[in-house]
Amino acid sequence: MNLKITVALSLWFTLTGMAGAQDAVAGKTLFNSKCTLCHGADGTGNTPVGKNLKVKNLHSPEVQNQSDAELKTVITNGKNKMPPFKGKLTDAQIDQALGYVRQLGKQ
Repeated sequence: MNLKITVALSLWFTLTGMAGAQDAVAGKTLFNSKCTLCHGADGTGNTPVGKNLKVKNLHSPEVQNQSDAELKTVITNGKNKMPPFKGKLTDAQIDQALGYVRQLGKQ
């Protein structure tokens, strides 16, 4: 393989890996600032507000088995007592928060 192509591919993989790490940090930061009141820092919903509203445990199969599109719709438009975040978060931020919710499902 040409040296320039090899260097370019190495740089691309490095940068996209960094972007992924930055998105993960941004997702956790967004979750901590917007979601923990109800869902708790661990995503279980074990908070006074979460218990009162009967929020879903984000680790649960009920949540984790939903598609990314379904979860993004819930975050964007709200559902039941969950408020919508459309207009409060950008699409990129919603994707970052969704990514963090997916990480919670792996814990």
